[in-house]
Amino acid sequence: MRSGMVSVIGRPNVGKSTLVNALVGQKVSIVSHKPQTTRHRIQGVLHEERGQVVFVDTPGLHKVETRALNKVMNQAAAGAIHDVDVVLFVVELTRWTEEDEGVLRRLEGLTTPVGLVVNKIDRLDDKEKLLPLLQKLSARRDFAFIVPLSAQKGSNLKGLVDELFSRLPEGDPLYPEDMVTGNDLGFTVAEVIREKLIRSLHQELPYSTTVEIEDYKREGNLDRIHAVIWVEREGQKKIVIGEGGAALKQIGTAARRDLERMLDRKIFLQIWCKVRENWSDDPKALKRFGLTPD
Repeated sequence: MRSGMVSVIGRPNVGKSTLVNALVGQKVSIVSHKPQTTRHRIQGVLHEERGQVVFVDTPGLHKVETRALNKVMNQAAAGAIHDVDVVLFVVELTRWTEEDEGVLRRLEGLTTPVGLVVNKIDRLDDKEKLLPLLQKLSARRDFAFIVPLSAQKGSNLKGLVDELFSRLPEGDPLYPEDMVTGNDLGFTVAEVIREKLIRSLHQELPYSTTVEIEDYKREGNLDRIHAVIWVEREGQKKIVIGEGGAALKQIGTAARRDLERMLDRKIFLQIWCKVRENWSDDPKALKRFGLTPD
């Protein structure tokens, strides 16, 4: 039996959350096409007969720290490369940026095995170009292993899992076999609501929003949930609510349906939208919303 922690790092929007969800076999981390969707370290647990892998999905490491929230996200991601058994550095096959280079620099001097995961190989039309591209990436560091795959298509995931198990220490499972996420239920609910919010909004507004669960009660097979979407300005509140409350209703309906599928329970969900000015640059607000360590 082998068991251990694996940190998944990389720049924003490279497919880390999609990869973790695919490896675990169900959604534990929210996904959108917008960068910096993930704000927390999120644990997803893979159970197999040979052992257990606990994946830590991290916020994308980014170059610009314009607000306190950006700094906190970078600190969370950078801190996740320590006290784990393996680090997975996720990149895109055909795109290398300054932010990728920045992540690579953070790995300098790290003694933990670092595997390179080359994602989105399904987007390569000419497969003969694959090997030269991989060779170019492999020259950037002495990686413990390199695995090309497509997280979205689910291709070559087994190859990656095999590499991980060969490097994990012997030991008992860290989580019970029926647990697929190390995060509590309230956190999961808030993240699902935030995912629907992000997908429904455009441009920069999603980065000025967060979700807080005010009340969560279980009554038989029914969960009663009261949630608040926090924004930074009155104008943003109007956009989130929409004309006649239509936008907020759409977000709530999509979140409720997703939660009922995930939890196999009936969900009664009420969502309000409130304003807290400049919360994303306010350390007290970040702590209240669970975005900084206690």
